[in-house]
Amino acid sequence: MTTPAQQRPFGIWTASALVVGGMIGAGIYVQPAQLAPYGWTGALAWLVAIPGAMLLAYVLTKLTQARPQATGIVEIVGDTLGPLPGVLVGWSYWIAVLSANAIIAVTAVRYAASFIPALTSSALATALASTALVWALTALNLGGARGAGRFQVATTVLKLLPLAAVVLILIGLAAFEPARFIANEQPPFAADQFTTALTLAFFPMIGFEAASLAAERVQNPARNVMRATLWGAAFTGLFYVIISNGIVFALPPAQVAASDAPIAMFVESYWGVGASLIVAAFASISAIGCLNGWVLMQGELPLGMARAGLLPRFLSRTSPRDVPTAAILLGSVFISVLILSGAIPGLTGVLTFMLQLTTAATLWFYASACVVAIRLGLVRPLAWIGLAVSAWVLWGCGTEAVLLSIGLMLTAVPLYYFASRTVSSAKSS
Repeated sequence: MTTPAQQRPFGIWTASALVVGGMIGAGIYVQPAQLAPYGWTGALAWLVAIPGAMLLAYVLTKLTQARPQATGIVEIVGDTLGPLPGVLVGWSYWIAVLSANAIIAVTAVRYAASFIPALTSSALATALASTALVWALTALNLGGARGAGRFQVATTVLKLLPLAAVVLILIGLAAFEPARFIANEQPPFAADQFTTALTLAFFPMIGFEAASLAAERVQNPARNVMRATLWGAAFTGLFYVIISNGIVFALPPAQVAASDAPIAMFVESYWGVGASLIVAAFASISAIGCLNGWVLMQGELPLGMARAGLLPRFLSRTSPRDVPTAAILLGSVFISVLILSGAIPGLTGVLTFMLQLTTAATLWFYASACVVAIRLGLVRPLAWIGLAVSAWVLWGCGTEAVLLSIGLMLTAVPLYYFASRTVSSAKSS
């Protein structure tokens, strides 16, 4: 029998670490290069992306406050809009988490290869090392949510150290060499490129919903989920603005855009090669910490859906430590297949293909939460704005990604009807 402390092991710090750790993965180490070609358009995109993410985060937390006993947002969506919409949104989000985990694992290994080149000596070696990392973190999460949470706090603290160093360099430049930020001519604002830049800026903000998804594990969720989500999103957004815009404006835009590791390049230009290797090490730690948090989520999301009767019962089975063993193992098997398929000749674009779907699939989740808030009469004006922001960014993802994300949702329909028939049979017997 589990104790209350085992059922809800996450306090405010662990919940905040889930949010920050879920948002700050490997993406921040390449984000300046993605936005550098857009110049002022990319810089201004943050003014919409961060408030938009904060607004969506607030809507999610208000839903959690309104239904503190729910297993998570997906259950609330199912209760309000109907079981099938709940399944479609939850399943789409789960697939997005799994595909993102595959990318994060590969990224962590590639950064680690700065010290162990054999890890990426071939496509197969990269895939095997990435798969091994996934299963190592799977084993950690199978040991219990408390241990995984502690690991998340530790890696979150470690990943912030090199980013704090970058912020200090930028503050020093602003204080002693402010002319550097205006010496590099930036592309002017272009309205026709703003939606694309907004989508790129919004992508690294994804993850602020981690505490809402794991509300069942958080102590006093009505209070702590909101605090962790809003504080975590605001803190991370501030970091992104300072680091991304600072590096883009401090160096020639073409140089930043051409770099595979713009933050490491920036640090190397001031502190040398040794410092850039340290950044690579922390980038790997950052990705591993991010992956750990999302391996936890890959179990919690289907667990909540299965307990709500939206997915087959076997996904609701937990170990004596209240770990959703079946859900985590199923997710890690899927991730492993995805990673290993990337090593097969002719299928090397699988990971990139799935990454394109991640943002679109996640935005359906955000949009559905806003619709639920509107239906329940919770912060309706903000929910309408959040719905508009979700639609805007979804449009920026492109037609192909949107249509493919809808296709992924529909694969959940057979599972839903199987779960429904199982529940009906159990009630009639």
